[in-house]
Amino acid sequence: MPFPPSPRTRSGPRRRSLLAAAPAALVLTGCTGGDSGGPAPDGPAAADRARARAARDSEGLAERYDAVIAARPGLADRLRPLREEVVRHTQAFGGGRKASPSASPSVSVSASASPSPSLSVPGNDKDALAGLAAAERELADRRVKALGGAPGELARLLASVAAAGAAHVYLLTEGGA
Repeated sequence: MPFPPSPRTRSGPRRRSLLAAAPAALVLTGCTGGDSGGPAPDGPAAADRARARAARDSEGLAERYDAVIAARPGLADRLRPLREEVVRHTQAFGGGRKASPSASPSVSVSASASPSPSLSVPGNDKDALAGLAAAERELADRRVKALGGAPGELARLLASVAAAGAAHVYLLTEGGA
């Protein structure tokens, strides 16, 4: 004689829920800061180099914003908040606090500062915004790729800034339409 099912309802997640969440959990385990995979053998030095590169990349992106704002003043109100966020990213990575004489201008300069002469800006607003969006997208993609070898805290910062870059891409392409 079989036993009737238990009148008690199950507590906790069901097997299907756990299996559905498994891929996301696997992705997130790379950002836990644990020793699995971890940074390269030279540990802190590799993390410092990655952080410095991320700061330089953000400084370069801020210079691109400066160039577009200088060449297309009609876009200044739309671009200034995005540029300010890029400057905050630079500071989060440890950049922008000091400027060496041979370095490019600090990202803390005003948006009206003269941009680097090597940065060309397209002649119309749509193409200028598309160029900024492409730069944001490329940098966000590079940061996502760098997550694998970064230690926990740096990986979280890279992921956060990459997500902000993806939001910038949206705002530059579709958000203002």
